Amino acid sequence: MTKTVNLPLRVFEDLVKTSEELSLMAKKPISTSMAVDLLIEIYHAHLNNPCSLDAFSQQLRSLNVMSPDEFDKYWDEPIKTKEPKGKVKAKKP
Repeated sequence: MTKTVNLPLRVFEDLVKTSEELSLMAKKPISTSMAVDLLIEIYHAHLNNPCSLDAFSQQLRSLNVMSPDEFDKYWDEPIKTKEPKGKVKAKKP
């Protein structure tokens, strides 16, 4: 049974890029859902090491992490590009 997950665009783009990189490493297609599964497996394998688990837990506790609502709002806002204030004149040779 499949479930749909809504991801912010940047997170989705990172996931697609990661699946492409994994495809290159594996020399076979890796879908985005396969990439998520592989990343979760890597996460579990990494945290099976007690030293890694402790270090990661300490690092995670010390981060200033946004709330889920703040995260969604931050990633859902469009990227603002700076508009040039005026025309740039080319120097005459």
